[in-house]
Amino acid sequence: MPIDAAKALAAEPRSGEIAWTAKDVLLYHLGIGAGLPATDPDELRYTLESRLHVLPSFATVAGSGAPGVISGLSLPGVEVDLARVLHGGQVLTVHRPIPAAGEATTTSSLAAVYDKGKAAILVLRTDVADADGPLWTNDAQIYVRGEGGWGGDRGPDTRMAPPAGRPDRVLERTVREDQALLYRLSGDWNPLHADPDFAKTAGFDRPILHGLCTYGITLKAAVDTLLGGEVTRVRSYATRFAGVVFPGETLRIRLWAQDGGVVRAEVTAVERSDAPVLTDTVVHHT
Repeated sequence: MPIDAAKALAAEPRSGEIAWTAKDVLLYHLGIGAGLPATDPDELRYTLESRLHVLPSFATVAGSGAPGVISGLSLPGVEVDLARVLHGGQVLTVHRPIPAAGEATTTSSLAAVYDKGKAAILVLRTDVADADGPLWTNDAQIYVRGEGGWGGDRGPDTRMAPPAGRPDRVLERTVREDQALLYRLSGDWNPLHADPDFAKTAGFDRPILHGLCTYGITLKAAVDTLLGGEVTRVRSYATRFAGVVFPGETLRIRLWAQDGGVVRAEVTAVERSDAPVLTDTVVHHT
């Protein structure tokens, strides 16, 4: 079996150093569609260094690219074909506001390996801290097709009931044809998002958008409309990647403001009859 769960879980945590600058933050914001209209004061806080606010989902690319999807495949006991790999879900916990530039230490380990029958799920946890203490924690869920069926733990059922009632906001965001090519410059070099031939070997007609790009687009929409543009109010942000997005498509983002500092979100692809893209999506905030 290409995945040796016991060996992978027993591996020692890996530590590393990362650094980022305002340029990295600006590039990330552009990669998730910020800056339209270019002179809008609400957009300039994402695109002008003198006013820069850091959207918390920047933590998924800070310093070393998207956490977990590529690095998780280099763990002891894990040998899989990259063409079989998809990002299944992401949970971000923010411990303090993320500075526009900084240096930090990362500690990564495999938190769980689940056997879903036709697939395996690897949960890679990355804790990030700077000289002042913890900054954020990322849990990346890596879905590996064809690698389940060894009789392991199926893991918890984390699916949620759909939000009740009419959404408080319904927004549409057009994904640019070159969105994946721009977003990948923040560090996720998986050829699935750029190389048509590789995409075909993975079972797609053409390259697909990074799930974490849709993740960032959705958080920005929630912050801008329901949190008054205040990025520091976000405490955690979780989603399950329910389907793919192709560059050039339109995202329909439905948002529900709930009691207790919660925003629920559901995202679909308009041109494919509202095919699900992100589900079980929750922002906890102050």
